[in-house]
This record gives sequence, structure tokens and C-alpha cells, in this order.
Amino acid sequence: MDQNELECFLVLAEELHFGRTASRLHLSRARVSQLIQKLERRVGAPLFTRTSRSVALTTLGGRFLDDLEPHYRGIESALARAVASARGIEGILHVGFSTPLAGEMVMKTAEKLRASHPELSFEVCEVPFSDPYGMLRRGDFDLQLADFPLHEDDLTHGPTLLAEERVLAVAAGHRLAGRDSVTLEDLAEVSLLTVEGDIPEYWQEHRLPTRTPSGRAISPGPSVTNFQEALTLVAAGNGALLAGAHVTLYHGRPGISYVPLEGDQPLGYNLMWRSGGGSRAIELFGRTAREVARDMAPADPRRALPG
Repeated sequence: MDQNELECFLVLAEELHFGRTASRLHLSRARVSQLIQKLERRVGAPLFTRTSRSVALTTLGGRFLDDLEPHYRGIESALARAVASARGIEGILHVGFSTPLAGEMVMKTAEKLRASHPELSFEVCEVPFSDPYGMLRRGDFDLQLADFPLHEDDLTHGPTLLAEERVLAVAAGHRLAGRDSVTLEDLAEVSLLTVEGDIPEYWQEHRLPTRTPSGRAISPGPSVTNFQEALTLVAAGNGALLAGAHVTLYHGRPGISYVPLEGDQPLGYNLMWRSGGGSRAIELFGRTAREVARDMAPADPRRALPG
């Protein structure tokens, strides 16, 4: 049986209009009529009733639709799965994110991919504050979107997708809280919270510097294991925290003032994956994430910029 006849029948049964059916299939109305007539001759009875104003399924046409549709869709799904398997883009992609901004970007990327590649599904989870590379390295994540540097031989990162300035989070009553901005030199006036866990030294220095550019010491504050704990300590006046500027939108809370940090290198968001562990699904996610990043870049340059 001609697949074109079956596809034409299914679309016409949905649209009940020859013009719309022709438009969806990129055919002429005459070709649609021809295909339906051929199918009806093959069946031996009309499948539709037609008048100048309406199109409707006959009783036989309705039964034929009920019998045909699940099998036809099954064939389409089987073909889609075979193509996806050949391309290496089926299954579940486990994606980590380091901040709410990264999480928003990951979710938008996954949503966009679900529409175009339903055979690919996603599980999304936050990267632990105190173990920035462990879950990726162990295979819990296939890739992660993070705002911290990467100098690990067994891990690879892609190009910068978004970049944002940093802010200093201090207690609302701190002497720096009322400032329009602070500099890296002003960090000598605070105790920066430290992170407890398996943290490389270069990560610590990037996120939690111990000295200002002129060499003045920056006092270490209490250790934390997650971001919410850090905000609680900041609000209580027990330390300060450097963070991406998006926290002013996602984590506004009483007792904390976010002061823009000037003269600092922006935080860059990159996708990261295990070296040698790339796949077509990861490549597809990366291409789509770049599209999403361009759409997400807002007017406020302190929150995020296109990479």
C-alpha cells in the first residue's frame, strides 16, 4: 500500500478540509483528491463524504482511522528511534547546572530539544557547591553548565555561552552595603566565606581570593557546603560572599545587600564534559544551548552578556 495515500488519509481525517490538507502536505488539492480516490478504490468503498461545504468520515472511514493510526504512528516512531540511535542522540542526557541562571538556561535548552528530538530525554540536577567536578567525573552527569574555571586533564569545556559580572553579598548593616560599587581592593575589609569540600586551589582563588591585587590579605570566613547556607551566614553578618550578579534577581532577601564589583573579570558559563566522552547528544545540546544563550542575553549588562 502506498504510504502517501495513508499519510494523506490521516491528515485529511484530522483536518476534514482538502485545502488545509494540501497545505500541510505541500501538495495541490487535485493531488490530495487523487490520493484519496486511489485509496478508496483500493478499499472498495468511500472513506469520506464530501459536499461543497464540508468533509466528513464515513462509518467505514472512522473504523479505518481507528485501526490504522496507532500502527502508522508506531512505524513513524520506530523509524525516528532508529535514526536517533544511528545519530547517537537517543536516551537520557544527565545535565548539571551550577547556579539558577545556569539552571534556567539548561531547562530552556532541554525544552527546546524536547520539541525537536522527542526521543531524547533529560534529567537535570544542581552541581554540588562543595564538589564542582565530582559528579561529572563519576558519570552522574553527562555534561554540566557551570560558571567556574576548568583546568582538569580528564574534563573538557566548550566556548563561553554567557558571561556576567560579580557582586559582593554583605549583611545589610555592613559599612560596604550602601556603596554604589566595590573593587577587589575593598575585599580586604570583609571576611570571605570559604567552601568546604574537594575544591581545587585554582577554583578557590578564582571564586574566593585570599589577597587583593595589591597583595593585601583577605580574611577567610566560615566554611559552607551550599549556597543557601552561605546566604544565611551573610545575612547574620558572619561573612561576605562573591557571586554572579544574577543572584540579585534569584536570591533577593531581607538582611543582604548586593554591591556590584568593579574591575573584575566577568564569570563565564561553559558546558563541561568528560574528555573523550563526547557524543552527538552532547554536541546537539551544545548547539542548542548557544541558540538559547543568544535569546537569554538581557538588557542589563551586569546580569549576563552573550559569550
